[in-house]
Amino acid sequence: MSAAGDRLQDTARRAARALPDVSHGYPFTPGLDVYKVAGKVFLIVTDDPDEQIITVKCEPEHARAQERGYASITPGRYLDKRHWISVGPGPGITERLVTDAVENSYDLVTERLPRRDRPGAR
Repeated sequence: MSAAGDRLQDTARRAARALPDVSHGYPFTPGLDVYKVAGKVFLIVTDDPDEQIITVKCEPEHARAQERGYASITPGRYLDKRHWISVGPGPGITERLVTDAVENSYDLVTERLPRRDRPGAR
């Protein structure tokens, strides 16, 4: 089942809120819902109804493969286009793919944190 834009965004938000020590807010602009772990961004949900996308961190090789495999996955909007991808609704974009993208982004960010700052370290 393909995820429509609003479902794609709702799925991403649910996946992010289910992860440990996640905070979110609108630090950049009212139209960007930003999710962080230990102060580091791992998910941006664009609140623009005309452009329903999410942006997540991704290993560069995996990002390029995703971009080749799905027409609605593009280099990341707003951030370093090598390490971030944006996902919009389209063929093959499922709730599972969105959830995996959010969880993988979270994992990439937490792996780079000092051990003392990682979720569950306290």
